[in-house]
Amino acid sequence: MPDHELNFAREILGSRNYRDVPDDEVLAQAERLLGDWMSGEARMERPKLYDHYALLLLALIRRTRTLEDRVAVLESQQGVRAE
Repeated sequence: MPDHELNFAREILGSRNYRDVPDDEVLAQAERLLGDWMSGEARMERPKLYDHYALLLLALIRRTRTLEDRVAVLESQQGVRAE
């Protein structure tokens, strides 16, 4: 385990604006960081971890919208009505 605590958002964003980081990268890095944190392999700045859940949540919301749109297109192509 490292001696220092990692900043969740800084580890994902680096020096970039959150708008410049693709959702796929946010999700992959968040999965890695949270897995390391849960297994005890990394320490996180706990207040920062809670504050920066917004970064992960935003990527998940956008991914969900994209998947919902794709499902709607597929359903409309097949003539299936969504309930």
